[in-house]
Amino acid sequence: MALSTARQPATGARAKPGRSGKPRESRLRRQEGLAGYVFLSPWLLGLMAITAFPMLFSLYLSFTNYDVLASWDQVEWVGLDNYRRMFTEDPSYWHAVQVTLTYALIAVPLKLAAALGVALLLNRERRGVGLFRSLFYLPSLLGGSVALALVWRAMFSGDGAFNDLLAFFGIHGEPWVNDPAWALETLMVLAIWQFGAPMVIFLAGLKQVPTELYEAAAVDGAGKFRQFWNVTLPMLSPVIFFNLVLETINGFQGFTSAFVISNGTGGPVYSTLLYTLHIYNEGFTEFRMGYASALSWVFLIAIGLITVVFFTTGRFWVHYSDGDD
Repeated sequence: MALSTARQPATGARAKPGRSGKPRESRLRRQEGLAGYVFLSPWLLGLMAITAFPMLFSLYLSFTNYDVLASWDQVEWVGLDNYRRMFTEDPSYWHAVQVTLTYALIAVPLKLAAALGVALLLNRERRGVGLFRSLFYLPSLLGGSVALALVWRAMFSGDGAFNDLLAFFGIHGEPWVNDPAWALETLMVLAIWQFGAPMVIFLAGLKQVPTELYEAAAVDGAGKFRQFWNVTLPMLSPVIFFNLVLETINGFQGFTSAFVISNGTGGPVYSTLLYTLHIYNEGFTEFRMGYASALSWVFLIAIGLITVVFFTTGRFWVHYSDGDD
């Protein structure tokens, strides 16, 4: 009894700090969490006001006949009529889908190929290589600017600088941006020319490829092409996947160059009518904002499905090296 009585104060003394420490620790965690939400509040408010609410509101509008010029009492719930009209009654919709798919399926692979090719050439420590990297990256800084699109339209017009260059070699040029057979191709060339951003990412990926792999491949008798195919591409596959996803999404979202070069019409003969331009014309030219919202949501779902396909199939060809390799 005396032994058990002597142990009780010691046990109680050890338990007391634990009971008093838990409320203090939970209070500290609550304060840290509150501070985190305070710092995040500007971003959360911006997300709700600028992104989440407009998206949900546009989803509601996609089921109405909302017209920008009409009053709210004239807005009616039409259900799936906008979506039915899109797929069955609007010939411009399917034409815009065809033009956008053609643009993305050609421009994106060629842009990535150009970016990877230039990155391979610049992945060598030579005199002046930093200057060339900056020059190749410069077009990407301009992005989808209106000024660049205006310069491009002037350059590829019938009396533009490109035709003057062809005439110097005795070649008769075409009115490229005014010819339905070539107008979309001029947009593709503009997109491919702006390969600087993926090029920089490819350069960063090439710097991470161990030189020992190339040395081992050379010892085994592999030439430059075999080294590229069996070493560079597998090691670079995560970077290729990253660039492919980003550039595909950017390709489908192309708008500024098509709008400026065609004066907002998608011409000539709707040859440059990208999907985003069709949405713009329906919403801000024809003022059918309800129908434009339906077009936008179908576009969002399509891009989401394409991204899911990329991530689903990526596990078959994207190789991630372990940290020990």
